[in-house]
Amino acid sequence: MDAVPAAPPPAAVGSSPDALWEGAVNARDLGGTGLVQRGRLYRMGRHEWVTQSGWDQAWDDGVRTVIDLRNPFELGRRPTDPAVPPEVLDRFRLHNLPTEDQSDAEFMALTGPYLNTPEHYGENLLRWPRKFAAIARAFVSAPVGGVVVHCAAGRDRTGMVVALLLSAAQVPHSAIVADYAAAVTAVNDRYRGQETPHETPRSDEELAAWLEDAEGFLHELLASLDAAELLRTGGLSEEELELLRARLTDPGWAD
Repeated sequence: MDAVPAAPPPAAVGSSPDALWEGAVNARDLGGTGLVQRGRLYRMGRHEWVTQSGWDQAWDDGVRTVIDLRNPFELGRRPTDPAVPPEVLDRFRLHNLPTEDQSDAEFMALTGPYLNTPEHYGENLLRWPRKFAAIARAFVSAPVGGVVVHCAAGRDRTGMVVALLLSAAQVPHSAIVADYAAAVTAVNDRYRGQETPHETPRSDEELAAWLEDAEGFLHELLASLDAAELLRTGGLSEEELELLRARLTDPGWAD
């Protein structure tokens, strides 16, 4: 499964002048990750950070669908978020498809307030395969164009879903793990530049140690995970699985 050499993913970016789209945090095109084609699947942090100009840029890049993995209580604009006219967002198809049920006390005791390590991805995936099949179906059935997947920071819930979709498309494990590491590094860099960060940023040494452990957990998960079978268990059909693979990796998919 991991015999094919994997090119490193594009560099992660935050809300900086060279951001993928203005205001977007931890955003990048997954094209180039294994055999994934450009413009098919994007990942980022919460969409309320994106400015009106950023949404116009995303539209010009071909994005037509946004899959928001956050829980309902996390949704909505904050006072510090840019104002975006409703008609700008109305152009996009927006799905809110949480990856977890926070009323599950056992799961919440395991992860704490939010999922923040691949150590618990497997528990999350096995508890709610139907949630992940619904996410995959939203990707497969989206109109022609790019699909953005995001959570809050664009790191772990997004990383878990991206890992599942890419694994189902037989992307090499090393490429999936490198993509996760890029997301972790980008968010940590963002926190370093904030006066009151959501999380205490890690030093270079702390980050390296964290990534060593986290990448190990993700490698273990991918080695044991049959992504296609998990999605079948959740209700995804064989036809939908083939469409998922084609949408991600077939150069002529939209022709």
